[in-house]
Amino acid sequence: MKKVFNFQWLSVLLLALVLAGCGTAEDTKNKDASQDTQQAEKTSYKVTDDRGVEIEFNEVPKTVVSLQPSNTEILFALGVGNKIVGATEYDTYPDEAQKIERVSDTMNFNSERIIALKPDVVIAYTIGDKDALKPLEDAGIKVFVIQSATTFDDVYGDIEQIAAVMDVPDKGNKLNEEIKAKIAEVQTKVKDVKTPKNVYLEVSPKPDIYTAGSSTFQQEILDAANVNNVFSDLNSWAKVNEEDVIAKNPDVILTTVNYTEDPIGEILGRDGWNTVKAIQNKAVLSIDTDISNRPGPRIGEAVELVAKAVYPELFK
Repeated sequence: MKKVFNFQWLSVLLLALVLAGCGTAEDTKNKDASQDTQQAEKTSYKVTDDRGVEIEFNEVPKTVVSLQPSNTEILFALGVGNKIVGATEYDTYPDEAQKIERVSDTMNFNSERIIALKPDVVIAYTIGDKDALKPLEDAGIKVFVIQSATTFDDVYGDIEQIAAVMDVPDKGNKLNEEIKAKIAEVQTKVKDVKTPKNVYLEVSPKPDIYTAGSSTFQQEILDAANVNNVFSDLNSWAKVNEEDVIAKNPDVILTTVNYTEDPIGEILGRDGWNTVKAIQNKAVLSIDTDISNRPGPRIGEAVELVAKAVYPELFK
């Protein structure tokens, strides 16, 4: 009788162990499934672009088309420039950017070629025909739109957004801190200038002379360099005549023109400008167009370029 009891007890014990084993296996299976779900949720993420459109990414983009040089520079500065498969004709920095296939002149882009490249995302812009991006979206391509930056804060925001799209937020934060540190370094050198010099910035030469007024990215560069923009009373990009410049009598003239043979010589030789201080002192200087005109990761360098040009004695 005792043997039968032991056998029955052993049978119950074995059954319990088997059930426990099944339960453990089932628990493990459920746990693994839960982890897979969590991983999938973690891989999938959403980023809102400057249209207010929320773009969902099921995985980090492996291929990118950039339709604006400043955004191309941001992608490279974030360490993901190797993912760019299409860019604009004006993507000149860094050197690697010049090897990327051209799919745009920044104002017009080859939608058929972009679709053929099958990028995981297109980093676009808000300028131009708002329906121009529709063929790309109709083809199932994710289009993330960045509004053209007009302030330093806009640039920092663009960097944060693009870093979020590429899932490198820490690199975005680090890049922004480096830019701010560069600007602060320059400002430390120019902060003691009691009477800022009057500067005229020319972005387009004769016969149609244009300058940068307030509410422009260039105005913030000039402000950060502690110089006085003689045309800050004008709004945005403004056409000016020669008499206006002569009347302003700037101490320094800066030009970003790089498509004429001798932009500095042309300014120095203009009829009637011999009364201008900058002309008399030959204080006419050229600054790098791409660095000073692109609202991207080199804005700290742009501030330094202007400050060095206007106050060279402070950077010896």
